[in-house]
Amino acid sequence: MMTKTFTSASANKCLRSLQDEKDFLLETELKSCVYELALGEEADPPKYSYEETRAAVENIDARMLKLRHAVHLFNAHTVLPESGITIDEALVRMAQLNQQKRRLAGLRARSPKERASRYYLGDSNVVEYVYANYDVAQADKDYRAVCEEISRLQLELDLVNQTQTFEVDL
Repeated sequence: MMTKTFTSASANKCLRSLQDEKDFLLETELKSCVYELALGEEADPPKYSYEETRAAVENIDARMLKLRHAVHLFNAHTVLPESGITIDEALVRMAQLNQQKRRLAGLRARSPKERASRYYLGDSNVVEYVYANYDVAQADKDYRAVCEEISRLQLELDLVNQTQTFEVDL
């Protein structure tokens, strides 16, 4: 077993690499674990070992487990210096902010007064309007504030994820 030092960013790259390696092994296994043979044809099976493949996949899974757990611990215990919240809390907050941003995007896009488009009224000469029941300018202001908070939090997360380290026995 070897102790390795990671940043959150490098750990995630390592996890992607391990997943790629596992996917390759499993794809190779699917192609090699069976073969067709016609009657009278000489057997020439592809190189494949169930035991070796199983052991290799288990080894990768064990390494991924340790690394994912270490990342989760890092996220749960590392406090962002400016925000004063953990990375884990920041990730939850980012999801909430992105949800708010989507909602506010629709609200700020409305006009305070819009002409209703009702095709089913036929030739009616009555003009109808739809009015916003809120301050559209405030929705726009809130949208911009949410975008600013997302950017600030993302920059803080990026800095910590690329500079603070943790160790894992792999």
